[in-house]
Amino acid sequence: MSDLEKYSRQILFSEIGKNGQERLLASRVAMVGCGAIGAACANLLARAGVGYLRIIDRDFVEPSNLQRQSLFDESDALQALPKATAAERKLRSINSDVRIESIIADLTARNASELLSGVDILLDGTDNFETRFLINDYSVQAGVPWIYAAAIASYGLTMTILPGRTACLACLLADPRQGIGLQDTCDTIGVIGPIANLIASFEAAEALKILIGYLQPRAGRLASFDVWSGHIQTIQIARDPHCAVCVGRAFHHLHGQNQPHVTMCGRDSVQIHERTRSLNLFKLAERLEPIVQGIRRNEFLLRFQIAPYEMTVFADGRAILKGTRDPALARSLYSRYIGA
Repeated sequence: MSDLEKYSRQILFSEIGKNGQERLLASRVAMVGCGAIGAACANLLARAGVGYLRIIDRDFVEPSNLQRQSLFDESDALQALPKATAAERKLRSINSDVRIESIIADLTARNASELLSGVDILLDGTDNFETRFLINDYSVQAGVPWIYAAAIASYGLTMTILPGRTACLACLLADPRQGIGLQDTCDTIGVIGPIANLIASFEAAEALKILIGYLQPRAGRLASFDVWSGHIQTIQIARDPHCAVCVGRAFHHLHGQNQPHVTMCGRDSVQIHERTRSLNLFKLAERLEPIVQGIRRNEFLLRFQIAPYEMTVFADGRAILKGTRDPALARSLYSRYIGA
């Protein structure tokens, strides 16, 4: 099958055309996170013919993912395949023209420069702000565009960030932890497939524009959607003249200064040190009660089970996960059930 035949309908779209398609075939993309948004966006870009797609994800496929994560099926969940591996297999079968590189890893300050380098754009498929601010730091430092994307319940957001030209994520949220004691997550209040796919479609469209050199329209605009209420809004975000990141070029997340410290804590236990947040343990217990087992709480700590693990959370944000020595797993479960 020739490129012309495979991408013929896309080439007929005048804004892309043959020249744009050739640029896509030569382009390089990194997708950080391959959950609902990441999987759908990667699927669209692989079908569109991006030349190289790097998928970075620390998690594995579970049955609860299948309701919205479009690259995975029941066999992936039964095998508990890493999401990056399962995505690579599916995408190779969809478009053999695209070079797919799957990386099973937790993106951190230590490996960010290695994992995010050598691409034309960075795409957000993550589930926490800790990682997003790390991506933002790298994007601004390296001058690589990135697209912020998030969805929960029936609501989603996306914003395209062009370093040096538009507001960055730190302009939008100068202090992401200020006032945050508890964050909703997909595991606490749920998420429906349509919003994840809608946000992924916008993210993919913006990525296509950037990759073919069409840098006009929506860059620097925060778009929000609620597919249940039908509410749609876009807001132009101005660059903050005092932004610590894109003006002051202080890359604290990239240098590891704002990342939760993770240490081994006894036999088969990992401790997460969250120094800059406080938790309302009563509200957290109420939120977790329908989805976890064995909740016990006092004024100092909250303990619950996520079989085969046990997590103990303290009011100052610290947590201990028993049953593993894997820091990436501890960070993933903390993000999922406590928020980040």
